[in-house]
Order: sequence, then structure tokens, then C-alpha cells
Amino acid sequence: MPVTLPNASLQQGTWFKLICGASFHHLPSVRELAFLYTLAGVDCIDLAADPAIVRAAQQGIQWAQAEDPQVGSPWLMVSVNDGEDVHFRKAVLTDPVCPVDCPQPCVAVCPPHALVPLATSGTVHLQTELCYGCGRCEPVCPYHRIATPNHQVPLPQVLPSLVGLGIQAVEIHTRIGRQAQFGQLWGSLRPWLPHLEALSISFNDGPGLEAYLRDLLSLMDPRPKVLIWQVDGRPMSGDIGSGSGTSKATLKLAHKVLNMGLPGYVQLAGGTNAQTVLLLDPRWPVAGLAFGSYARQLVASYLEGGLAAGIPLAKELVAQVKQRPVTVVPGLQQTSFSYV
Repeated sequence: MPVTLPNASLQQGTWFKLICGASFHHLPSVRELAFLYTLAGVDCIDLAADPAIVRAAQQGIQWAQAEDPQVGSPWLMVSVNDGEDVHFRKAVLTDPVCPVDCPQPCVAVCPPHALVPLATSGTVHLQTELCYGCGRCEPVCPYHRIATPNHQVPLPQVLPSLVGLGIQAVEIHTRIGRQAQFGQLWGSLRPWLPHLEALSISFNDGPGLEAYLRDLLSLMDPRPKVLIWQVDGRPMSGDIGSGSGTSKATLKLAHKVLNMGLPGYVQLAGGTNAQTVLLLDPRWPVAGLAFGSYARQLVASYLEGGLAAGIPLAKELVAQVKQRPVTVVPGLQQTSFSYV
């Protein structure tokens, strides 16, 4: 297994990022996901902005390097937000006691199995640390007893300790119209930029996107060493089915952003699954892909027992990106790219 060199991967278009989840706080799972995907050769692991989570990922990386001294050290990236964002929420049971006739559909739709029925008492128990805020439970509750409130990462309070632990990157989740909020967050981040290898901006599509992204560029003073634009076509949907539907949203947004000719790298996320690389035109100068819910679910049954069986699955997924055909240098912006 070749040593992971994140900068080189960005330049070659073979960057692979594992998204553990901005609201995912289950330490054993984070540790084991980091172990599996470090062995597979990932370039970056995106985490909740929590020192305990960062330490768990570092333990997983060290474990992988003890298993195979040839693997490299992926960058650790923490996610923050400048306002309301679906990635920064957790389910809350407003009333854990279900009516006797409730079929508890929330349990069936929960990807990480954070909701557990307690048959003896007729209640549902929420394992908060397993919830990563996908929000699928809230609309299916027949009695509207589940909420998914948002939270904001207190960047000035947590960043010093995270930088002290050795994180290499920060990702800012933003949305159109939040120039003022982004500017305020950037002010908190600015003193720490010299300590970071990369800065990622994650966003969705919408009217006025190009003007908004250019406004963000004007606020980035100084510019980060490496700037990544994460096109989040359909957030947290990679584990919904196995078809190409979710991938097409991020491909469409990537096409739009590539044609803007912005400085920095463009990376896909949101809806990425086994079909995404197959659909990606090798002529597009995309730096790489991030996989979240799809990558986690792929190996979920092997976490906390039977990890060895999950290694080939993680390696196969990473290899899709590492071995994909690339005919255009990602850093080279062209005038236009066709999208079919």
C-alpha cells in the first residue's frame, strides 16, 4: 500500500475523504472507521469538532499503521458551521413513551440504529452518540414525538485544543446568503490558518451561488494554503438505495462550480455511492470525492467485531477513486465543461 500523500492526491484527482459525520460522536465507531479507511489509503478523515473524537480517530490511524507500516497519515479535518445546517443536528425524543398502537417506524429508518425499542416498557431509547442527524426519523413518527434541533460549533472555544491535537484541516458548512456569518466565523479562524494544511467550504446549490462563493473568496484574507470547494449535491443520501439518482445531484452541482473557474480544488460529496465514480467524466478536473453515509454503512456490520472482514470492502471503495481515469489536471481550470 503506497503512503498516503493528501496534497499529491488533490493534484492528481485521486483525493478520497471519509466523512465520519459532523454530529457523529460514537467513539468506538470513529476509531474503527479510521482504522479501516486508513488501511485502505484515504487522504482525509472528516470529524466532529470534538477533542475526544479527534483522539479516537488518531488511535484508529495509529492502530492501522501498526498493522501496516506502509500506510500514510490521512489529514484530520473537523467540520464547523456558520449557521443552521442539516449536518449539525441530532434527534431528540420529545416524549419517549410510544402509544401502544405505534408501529415505531422510526426504528426501521434509522441508519446507525440509534433508536432502540424497549419492548417491556413500550418506549424507544435514543443512543445519542450514534445519531448523526440524518433526520429520517422525524417525518415518519406518527405522533410527532421526535425533533431534530440544530447546534452550532463554538469555534473560538474548541479550535485551540483541536489545533493542539494536530488537526490539519477545517471545513466550513455554509449556505447562500450568510456572508456576514461566514465573515464572523472566518475572523475566529484567521489566527489559526498558519497551523492548517487545508480549508474546505461545503455548500449546496441555489440561486445566486456563484456570486455568493465569490463573496466568500473576498472574505478569505489571507487565503488558506489549500482551498477545497465541497459540492454537497444531496446531503447524507449516499446510503439511500444503490442507484445513480443521488450521485447525479452532486455531479450537476460540480459541473456548475467547475464552470465558475474558482481558485482551488473541487471535490464531490452528498449522495456519493458506488455509482458516482462510474458517472464522473474523467475530463472534468475534479480533485476527488468524499464518502459519508455510504462508506460508513458499507462496513457498519463489521464495526465492534469482525473488523478484518471490513478491510477489503473499504479498500475496494477507496480504489475506485485512486484508480479512476483522470485526463485533466484538477488544478487546471477550463472555460467550460459539458454535462450529460
